[in-house]
Amino acid sequence: MHRALFMAVITAAALLSPATATATTTAAPESDMRATLVWSDEFDGPAGSAPNPANWNHETGAHGWGNNELQNYTSSRANSALDGNGHLVITARREADGGYTSARMTTQNKVQPQYGRVEARIQIPRGQGIWPAFWMLGSNFPNTPWPDSGEIDIMENIGREPHLVHGSLHGPGYFGGNPLTGSYMHPQGWSFADTFHTFAVDWRPGSITWSVNGIAYQTYTAADTRGNPWVFDQPFFMILNVAVGGDWPGYPDGTTQLPQEMRVDYVRVYSLD
Repeated sequence: MHRALFMAVITAAALLSPATATATTTAAPESDMRATLVWSDEFDGPAGSAPNPANWNHETGAHGWGNNELQNYTSSRANSALDGNGHLVITARREADGGYTSARMTTQNKVQPQYGRVEARIQIPRGQGIWPAFWMLGSNFPNTPWPDSGEIDIMENIGREPHLVHGSLHGPGYFGGNPLTGSYMHPQGWSFADTFHTFAVDWRPGSITWSVNGIAYQTYTAADTRGNPWVFDQPFFMILNVAVGGDWPGYPDGTTQLPQEMRVDYVRVYSLD
């Protein structure tokens, strides 16, 4: 999330041979014929029920989260709940007092893959100042502080760019406003909030490739860190959240309609054999 943040078991995927190519590409990720599902949350359950506590923690609070954000993250079902149709719904709201609430969920100390394909099928929210994300932090956080702990942003969107999603790496010497990063534009220029899309990384020792709907759009390797350490050969935990406001997305304005929902169909981890 381009930020220094909160907190870091399951090693979900086997070690693989290092990848060596570094390029932006439109080639498809590793064939699903070679991907074996090792963990998933399909968000099945009654409408209004909590996400599975065996998989998910709620991080709470309203202290700006290192980015001057506005929301108070809560564990309330008003901000995170199953919809009864196989989806997790994270809802950002404007409350009667004028403040904002939302949810931030992590798999820290519960599901912490190292390597493999990590993917989620998500319909993102929309609107100026709305900032949805699916991302990971190193499991050694906070004992190892950010950015040395590492951050893998699988998908971020800022509301003023409805047709773009971003994928980034943050580590020592490449963090904050200067990460290893790239973006993917909707092929038709439409809003990613219009429907569900699958956001993934294929993660191997020394190499990470980002894809949207099976189309790979960038790869970074240990050769790309500008001489700084590559800190991604360790377990990471996953995070889903919707922020409201912040230094990067800006703030809600008169065009922003609330509440806004991020719908998550599933989160899955595959080994890549």
